[in-house]
Amino acid sequence: MEMKKRIRIVQGGTSASKTISIIIYLIALAQKDEEPTLTSIVSESFPHLRRGAERDFLMIMKEHRYFKDKQWDKTNHIYSFETGSQIEFFSVDQPEKVRGARRDRLFINEANNIPFNAFEELEVRTKDIIFIDYNPTNEFWLFTDVIPKRTDTETVVLTYKDNEALSPEIIASIEQRKNRKDWWQVYGLGLLGELEGKIYKDWKIIDEVPHEASLERYGLDFGYSNDPSALIAIYKYNSGYILDEIAFSKGLSNKQIVDIIQSQATSIVVADCSEPKSIDEIKSYGIPIVASQKGKDSVRSGIQFVQRQRISMTKRSIDLIKEFRNYLWETDKDGKILNIPEHQFSHSMDAVRYALSYNINYKVENPNKFKSNLQIINSSR
Repeated sequence: MEMKKRIRIVQGGTSASKTISIIIYLIALAQKDEEPTLTSIVSESFPHLRRGAERDFLMIMKEHRYFKDKQWDKTNHIYSFETGSQIEFFSVDQPEKVRGARRDRLFINEANNIPFNAFEELEVRTKDIIFIDYNPTNEFWLFTDVIPKRTDTETVVLTYKDNEALSPEIIASIEQRKNRKDWWQVYGLGLLGELEGKIYKDWKIIDEVPHEASLERYGLDFGYSNDPSALIAIYKYNSGYILDEIAFSKGLSNKQIVDIIQSQATSIVVADCSEPKSIDEIKSYGIPIVASQKGKDSVRSGIQFVQRQRISMTKRSIDLIKEFRNYLWETDKDGKILNIPEHQFSHSMDAVRYALSYNINYKVENPNKFKSNLQIINSSR
């Protein structure tokens, strides 16, 4: 489908290649420009942008052998093409950029995560076309303040079936969830829905961990080949907690996990009790690590405890934020919510639950034997 209107809305489900398709189109335009243009690619935070749209852009440029290192301004995140056109990357939490210079083209990535006033500031300063993409997990300002009130919008819906590069394994993984009505509506069919059974709500995203915050502990969920290992720092601040993602990656050995932990400020680590061998190995390096508490109904009671807390997350915690937004209760074939959390987005959520629900009566006996990098975790990042 060729889109011709000013505001081009790309709605879709999981693995639909929305972002990559838009970026490829914008690169092609910049390469063909007869007069230099400026394209802005924007997302909710710079960590989100760097791990998402900017990484996709650089991958596409390098895979197609378009990329020239001297034309990439790493400091300002601007690529200059031979035509004189530029593509820049910035986030909506940079107000001087949002309300700054005008541009020719705009791409707002995952627009359901940015406020309406940021869209308005960006839209009014864009001369030509605007692309917007998102997963339709719920109705937001696009449905209330843009589509019904303007005549210059058009929408295309993409699904995983539109992504020709998708592996058979990923397709099979998506399609085995067809019996989950609400999930399939949004992520399978790419249609507007409301994710029922969301486990956690109302967590806030903050810029960084305040210096006054006190590091309480870490939560660790083990993974390897199929699932990522997740390490989350837990800070106490005022009457609530702040979560900061330290690691979220597949293929981490226990020694690599040890190296990551030793590079951080020393505190107790509460880890998945189902892997006692890994816990013992990590402990052998002098890490103050304990097994999470296990018992009858411990998962549900742990979740209930976390639900009662006032929680914030640092904006650099990209995978933590993604899992928070998609962590759901399982449903049966009739759509009835069960008291069992789904596995797909559970990794950092489990790490948080292990840490927060653990009754700590544990002292670090000899902190001097650890690496002396004891600054607040975010201070060097």
